[in-house]
Amino acid sequence: MTLEINPATNVGTDVAERVHSMEVRDVHKSFGPFDILTGLNLNFVDDAITTILGPSGTGKSVLIKHLVGLLEPDQGEVLIFGEDIWRISKKERYDLRKRFGVLFQDGALFGSMNIFDNVAFPLRKHTDTPEDEIGDIVMERLVEVGLEEAAAKLPSEISGGMRKRAGFARALILGPDIVLFDEPDSGLDPVRTSLLNDVILDMHERHKGTYMVVTHDIRTARKVSDYVGVIWKGKAVHYSAAEEAFDSSDPFVRQFLSGDSAGPLGMD
Repeated sequence: MTLEINPATNVGTDVAERVHSMEVRDVHKSFGPFDILTGLNLNFVDDAITTILGPSGTGKSVLIKHLVGLLEPDQGEVLIFGEDIWRISKKERYDLRKRFGVLFQDGALFGSMNIFDNVAFPLRKHTDTPEDEIGDIVMERLVEVGLEEAAAKLPSEISGGMRKRAGFARALILGPDIVLFDEPDSGLDPVRTSLLNDVILDMHERHKGTYMVVTHDIRTARKVSDYVGVIWKGKAVHYSAAEEAFDSSDPFVRQFLSGDSAGPLGMD
């Protein structure tokens, strides 16, 4: 796939198709005196896994909240399937969110529900699916993430890695077109991180869709990414195919992706 690079932002744009599942244009967001996003431009390649990397506090989680319509930009546009989500009605925005699946850092499971009911929750809340069909769909997702034996357990009775996989199964239960991962590897050891990455790759192969993974873990980025975006100081400083990103000669991108201490990124 050919990417056209905007020299002002170093952000790749798919030449073959200009309308993307997700796009942000010149997005600014501040909280009080703190400028978090300062003109963010990103076009996400459809039906691929894009990893978003960058230093802490640079706006990666804020980007997720903008994409799902939980935060309105101070300036700029957030386009989902070609529509600015702040130029549609509240109901349309609510319906649009059903086309998203989101995996939060801790899985965001309901502690009083067992794993089966946690995964079934979106189907019961947002659809009229009969209960017998819900059972089939939920168990299919649990089998895919390797949790069929844990269906009756509470979140407190399973490991952190299993809770992440349960959250992933729930994120996929409505058949979303877009899946967002907010630091899915947070709190996991290297082996369980690698196993979760295997699940992400397998589920993307099975179900397709546009995936965005926010992470600090370079090993995760190397393993799962089709494309890599790097955010620094509220702007996208790089977006390209993963191989190109890891071979980049840009000083900041090279420093961040290699983990070197020498370079433009310091402790501040």
